[in-house]
Amino acid sequence: MGVDRMSNTPTIVVLEGDQTGQELLEEAIRVLAPEVIGLPLNLVRYDLSLENRRATQNRVVREAAAAMREAGYGLKAATITPEGRGDVGSPNAILRREIDGTVILRTGRALPGVETIGHITAPITVVRMATEDAYEAKEWREGEGDEARAFRTTYISARNCRATAEISFRLARQSGGVVFGGPKWTVSPTYEGMLKEAMDAAACRYPDVPYDPQLIDAAYALLFARASRPLVIPCLNRDGDILSDLVLALYGSIAGAESLLIAFDDEFRPRVVMAEAPHGTAPSLQGKNVANPLAMQLAAGALLKQMDDPDYQRAGEAIQEACLDAVAAGVRTADLGGTARTTEFTDEVIRRVKGRLAPVLR
Repeated sequence: MGVDRMSNTPTIVVLEGDQTGQELLEEAIRVLAPEVIGLPLNLVRYDLSLENRRATQNRVVREAAAAMREAGYGLKAATITPEGRGDVGSPNAILRREIDGTVILRTGRALPGVETIGHITAPITVVRMATEDAYEAKEWREGEGDEARAFRTTYISARNCRATAEISFRLARQSGGVVFGGPKWTVSPTYEGMLKEAMDAAACRYPDVPYDPQLIDAAYALLFARASRPLVIPCLNRDGDILSDLVLALYGSIAGAESLLIAFDDEFRPRVVMAEAPHGTAPSLQGKNVANPLAMQLAAGALLKQMDDPDYQRAGEAIQEACLDAVAAGVRTADLGGTARTTEFTDEVIRRVKGRLAPVLR
């Protein structure tokens, strides 16, 4: 997946964005340079700025999605989603549909020196269905005044339920964590119960992985009590959207999080992976060299860790560890209480990545 057959060099589709989002993407690309990680990468760029999306009527978004389907990997900057009707809308919605995205992984983690809510230290990953459910519902109203009624029809597929459960158990096995939570299957045994059935089946395939199924409301209530070890929480689309916002907020900053959109093949192996930061475009910080590049750099590291080649996986791990080491050493941007400029933080991460990989590269 995503490897040039002639040179065995992975290709990453770089999806450029807007405002500070684009600036932070460039800082992540600095960390991916061959002279830093000691490995070659083919970077193919697409301009997904609002201006170009409007100029092409979203053709560029579809072209970028096609390139990701071919390459297997994408790294996306934050983009502006205009609010007006008839405008180009969200590129993320188009990308999810065009690559047949199955799940969105959002991982929150504690940052050294940043106080968390409830003193949570272990990471929490929300595995959210990327499509279907409430966000693809058909809605309508009938009647007038107080007699009016609103209706909605939604669906989820067995395939997406299985993918959500499967990746949850794989992640929990990798992290030494627990598959925790679930949908409201007691109230909705037919609809939401489909995900619970997939979770139970996955638990049988992964008997070595701790499994603590909870109704979604109980999962909220028990989150602090269970967060002494890594948690992986499989969710329906809307549940995961809401829960991931809460989870990331628990860590005091979303700077320590990344987001992965993954499309799977028929064997539930990653076919396309797109990494991005969970933050927005921060227009007030544009051009000031003060924004925090940490989340984009963690996303870049996470993308390399999804590659098949262990050398690239090792480089991805080195990037993520170097980012956290830099914060622990006190090299922090203003949002984390430090004085480092954006480029200064990246310089420190690069220095630490090289140091971590030096024994391997000799």
